[in-house]
Amino acid sequence: MDEEPFQPFFLKWTKSNKYGTLVPMLRITSFSNPKIKDAIGLREHRHRKESGLFLIEGFRELQRALDANWELEALFYSPDWFLGTGERGLIERVQAPQYECSKEVFQKLSYRDRPDGLLAIGKQRIRRLEECKLSAMPFLLIAESIEKPGNLGTILRSADAAGVEAVILCDPTTDLYNPNVVRASVGTLFALPIFIATSTEAISFLQDRGIRIVAATPKGEKLFTEENFCLPVAVAMGTEQYGLSQFWMEHADIQVRIPMLGIADSLNVSSATTLLLYEVVRQRSLDLLHN
Repeated sequence: MDEEPFQPFFLKWTKSNKYGTLVPMLRITSFSNPKIKDAIGLREHRHRKESGLFLIEGFRELQRALDANWELEALFYSPDWFLGTGERGLIERVQAPQYECSKEVFQKLSYRDRPDGLLAIGKQRIRRLEECKLSAMPFLLIAESIEKPGNLGTILRSADAAGVEAVILCDPTTDLYNPNVVRASVGTLFALPIFIATSTEAISFLQDRGIRIVAATPKGEKLFTEENFCLPVAVAMGTEQYGLSQFWMEHADIQVRIPMLGIADSLNVSSATTLLLYEVVRQRSLDLLHN
């Protein structure tokens, strides 16, 4: 047997159900268990697209998914890999079938060099622009065709840290639910309103709402610190190799440059994004102090 029932059902009480929720729990000790094979398959884009599911590995990532009330399909865990004392409390919050894995099985399941013993399967959320709700002074981030999962995840992490209220992924070439996006974002993607749209849809959305598009380019006449960002803005960033497409550059209301004082002619897209986002934060913070 590669699935051993050791506590067939675990009774959990929730705010919405005072009588408790029965959560099945099983132990997995075989590499050939179909649930392990299905979970490993979610590393591939095709399987994620077909199933609408994705992997969430790591303590902080799982914690942030739960804090955002993300719907989970299953949880795999292995106490042999736990790094702290909070894992059990996190497991108790999960309202989905749970599978305790042997150390060896979890190592095969994990896509990290050093697992921390927690991996969940979540349901993807696809948001459309018509669902986007904005403040009176919108602050958005546009990411056009970002190619590398690590860069996209880092960009999302910076967007969360800078208080961006919505991220629009335009014509994406990287799957938002790639495991490396989840990992590089450190789970911040669960807290961010992220929308997927074509570039045409996004520009129409921004123009209809009077949101000015900010683009960074070596040809910008002003430094990024010299423009006024105390107005509705969307910072637009493009591909790692070529930057923003000509279509976006033609529709940009503000073009700025980041000073390059060495032999490099550009920054990594995630670094450039962080600089621009925090310049918006800096200017708006100063504006609040003066008013």
